[in-house]
Amino acid sequence: MLCGRWRSCRRRPEEPSVPAQVATSVALAPPDGGSRRPGLRALKKMGLTEDEDVRAMLQGSRLCKIRSRTWHKERLYRLQEDGLSVWFQRRIPRAPSQHIFFVQHIEAVREGHQSEGLRRFGGAFPPARCLTIAFKGRRKNLDLAAATAEEAQRWVRGLAKLRARLDAMSQRERLDHWIHAYLHRADSDQDSKMSFKEIKSLLRMVNVDMNDMYAYRLFKECDHSNNERLEGAEIEEFLRRLLKRPELEEIFHRYSGEDRVLSAPELLEFLEDQREDGATLAHAQKLIHTYELNETAKQHELMTLDGFMMYLLSPEGAALDPAHTCVFQDMGQPLSHYFISSSHNTYLTDSQIGGLSSTEAYVRAFAQGCRCVELDCWEGPGGEPIIYHGHTLTSKILFRDVVQTVRDHAFTLSPYPVILSLENHCGLEQQAVMAHHLRTILGDALVTQGLDMQNPEELPSPEQLKGRVLVKGKKLPAARSEDGRILSDQEEEEEEEEEEISPELSALVVYCCATRLRTLRPNPVPPQPCQVSSLSERKAKKLIREAGNSFVRHNAHQLTRVYPLGLRMNSANYSPQEMWNSGCQLVALNFQTPGYEMDLNAGRFLINGQCGYVLKPACLRQPDTTFDPECPGPPRTTLTIQVLTAQQLPKLNTEKPNSIVDPLVRVEVHGVPADCARKETNYVLNNGFNPRWGQTLQFQLRAPELALVRFVVEDYDATSPNDFVGQFTLPLDSLKQGYRHIHLLSKDGASLSPATLFVHIRVQRF
Repeated sequence: MLCGRWRSCRRRPEEPSVPAQVATSVALAPPDGGSRRPGLRALKKMGLTEDEDVRAMLQGSRLCKIRSRTWHKERLYRLQEDGLSVWFQRRIPRAPSQHIFFVQHIEAVREGHQSEGLRRFGGAFPPARCLTIAFKGRRKNLDLAAATAEEAQRWVRGLAKLRARLDAMSQRERLDHWIHAYLHRADSDQDSKMSFKEIKSLLRMVNVDMNDMYAYRLFKECDHSNNERLEGAEIEEFLRRLLKRPELEEIFHRYSGEDRVLSAPELLEFLEDQREDGATLAHAQKLIHTYELNETAKQHELMTLDGFMMYLLSPEGAALDPAHTCVFQDMGQPLSHYFISSSHNTYLTDSQIGGLSSTEAYVRAFAQGCRCVELDCWEGPGGEPIIYHGHTLTSKILFRDVVQTVRDHAFTLSPYPVILSLENHCGLEQQAVMAHHLRTILGDALVTQGLDMQNPEELPSPEQLKGRVLVKGKKLPAARSEDGRILSDQEEEEEEEEEEISPELSALVVYCCATRLRTLRPNPVPPQPCQVSSLSERKAKKLIREAGNSFVRHNAHQLTRVYPLGLRMNSANYSPQEMWNSGCQLVALNFQTPGYEMDLNAGRFLINGQCGYVLKPACLRQPDTTFDPECPGPPRTTLTIQVLTAQQLPKLNTEKPNSIVDPLVRVEVHGVPADCARKETNYVLNNGFNPRWGQTLQFQLRAPELALVRFVVEDYDATSPNDFVGQFTLPLDSLKQGYRHIHLLSKDGASLSPATLFVHIRVQRF
């Protein structure tokens, strides 16, 4: 059954839904007066064609790429006319896709010697001539030096303008920009006219395999000049037909009636059917004034199909509740009441055995909202402690440099406290050096004494600790175990020698005192909120299985950190969901390793302003809770998702023009064991541009407050594992009902805009 009054529309797989009549649903702007450079149309729409910095970037610059003390190579860098990508020269020519990077994949642009690479290797170049482009995901930083300070500034300013304009674009503007960039590429002779051969090339570029007869019929319907070339308005008509969304028209006409416009009361009816919070006539009127493009319609408080599309493609029409994208939770509860985004062996950029250690790994973790980072501290030369994965071939970095990185980057994204989890292998002398660096570099940001001296054992709240840094480590004398040994963060299965601890370093451990958790006593014990247990994933799973509710109660008042087994040499991750189910706060993952585990982590901390702190459900905060994730009780929520269509899915193999995806959609629920499930649609043959499913997937949930929902698109393959296309993960409690767009992300968490899923969501609680 299709939702509401939805009607299905069947078609042959090789014929994507492109209607015969001219659509108004994507009103692309008219061509630029016969411009011979259609690629500049994109920049013109961005309002940047006359910008001096952008114009200089279009001309290109010879910049020196810096990779080591001796590797300094001059390369040509040039902004592409689409305004979305930068082409760069390589010594050995490679596939075209490996000669560009995209503006939307840039995490930050730093001026001067503000990267580890430039601080170490850029001494021959004045800081005023240097810049660093840091990327999202695993791509390495690009450290560059320009010929002059002004040229460096042109790239810094120009990239900032392009990123700001891109961030301000509506989804429909991104779609318009995207299709015209491909149009420019498909126009092989750059004559601003499109032959049928070039149109076929365009279709393959945008991931659709339309049979020749159908494509040619569409081509000829737009060829009003009858000269076997599309130009000007004919091209725009072809694109409007290609981008038409018949499923949105169906919904729109269902509510708009014969006049084909939505009045405010009709839009209100749609919002009520969507189960939209705060659906009022005033809200409907506000949406019209925000998203309607036609000024006449807006003056009469009417919404056209164009405005309706703008609304559904906006953040207000997305699956993620916009109210949850800012800090909306109570931040005044004890630290133990929150899930806290945590990283394991934060300094590593790759494997646990021979990977590179880098301060940049800390910068990237903070950029992803991480609030608990790990520092493995070892004796270093010259009296300076170092950080690396001990007894391995991983490279070494200075403890001092990491602390400086914490000072400079820890609070860029989030104001809430950062926990430094110290694994200490240093002698007393270098421990004192560590304490000195922490005090002098972090200054007043470092917590060195209790905030509430009358109740020193009570954990403060994230709100009380804004802008502060906590040290987690061993404590003298209170943090000795029952047998008198100093406690350690090393894996519990390994017996350790007693280690001496310097009083200078011990004094900095205030609220996060390392303690060993062997077993959970069945009888109540006095809470010790300032003690933190570190457990391997194996030990945590054992406690979850054997202790159940006792472990949940322990975590209601005391912090627990979980980390991956040492056997995960390739930096693989475990699923964090099982640990969250029992209330573990510091579930540490290898942030450098993409995969579904990191997707879940990103989804868990997507909400609450991505501040790295998410309030645990009430059943995990109450000291006398009876909740047990292994026995959550009967189902009390039904989640129904109708997967309708997808739009503009990325092409996986850009070097093979005839390679088109066969997409399927899988919906996964991650929660308590009884709730975990995955269901998927059939695949659609040879269509990543506008595939259509209309299939319904349903899930029964027993602990919905803990559930994450992950939407995954894969390229079906009959003979080998499916290829990943995109995904989006979010908490069930942040999922909006009704017709919603899912804005897909890459493996590294970067936007795949304009790629979307269009679904209908219903959540029934009983």
